[in-house]
Amino acid sequence: MTRAIRNIAIIAHVDHGKTTLVDQLLRQSGTFAAHQQVAERVMDSNDLEKERGITILAKNCAIEFEGTHINIVDTPGHADFGGEVERVLSMVDGVLLLVDAVEGPMPQTRFVTRKALALGLKPIVVINKIDRPGARPDWVINHTFDLFDKLGATEEQLDFPVVFASALNGYAMLEADKPGTDMRPLFEAILRHVPQPKVDAEGPLQLRICSLDYSSYVGRIGIGRITRGRLGPLQNVLLMNGPEDDEPIKARVNQVQVFRGLERVLTDVAEAGDIVLINGIEEVGIGVTICDPEQPEALPLLTVDEPTLTMNFQVNT
Repeated sequence: MTRAIRNIAIIAHVDHGKTTLVDQLLRQSGTFAAHQQVAERVMDSNDLEKERGITILAKNCAIEFEGTHINIVDTPGHADFGGEVERVLSMVDGVLLLVDAVEGPMPQTRFVTRKALALGLKPIVVINKIDRPGARPDWVINHTFDLFDKLGATEEQLDFPVVFASALNGYAMLEADKPGTDMRPLFEAILRHVPQPKVDAEGPLQLRICSLDYSSYVGRIGIGRITRGRLGPLQNVLLMNGPEDDEPIKARVNQVQVFRGLERVLTDVAEAGDIVLINGIEEVGIGVTICDPEQPEALPLLTVDEPTLTMNFQVNT
């Protein structure tokens, strides 16, 4: 039996409090001990990110809540990094759509939300900064509903749960006018509304690489979600670039890691549904499927929209 797992992405426009929310989830799930001094913006590990105060590359972390392993991906909120967002969405089963309680959905939120809805992901709307002067949660909910409707959401997606939060102050609640004390309502909403990954634990291995990292110690690292089977260290695999690839590459995985808090922990076996990191394969790339050598079956290659530029030409009067 597959263990309890939830895989979610957090999507928001820049400065709506996304990384701060992830920081609070890490703290309140017990990821950090009470005596630890935790720097703000723990998910922004890149020097440029810390300097600019924004998230550029998608980060992964994981928390445990009431026996469920929750993988969280903190995604970029800038239009410049949209391709990174699209790859991340292929690893998750639900999204937290974080919107400001005053500003509501923003243009970049629209772009990423359209991708999430098209993939059939279940959204949970988190209205953040509810304590901000001028907060208008009812207006934000109505505009979010209209946005979902315009983007072709299904009836199920339009019936989205709403959680009100103040990430800065570390609390969430299900009703805007009732004060909160901690993030528990959000944890419970994730368990209730984000589905267990639809995977095959007993089938032959299938893992699509959605993101890359690099270590000077182990070299190139592939990150993705196992959709079928199990994977362990020193396991022989095949690399396939899509279903049409007639020249798969034989390889052997060196190490397999999973996320525990912000740490990457070695594991003897990772199961279907897990988001894992593998190393030891120099040929690994984004979109590659790691397959069982005896029964290779590749997943479709990831597609990313071409960059677009919008211009308005107006008469100067």
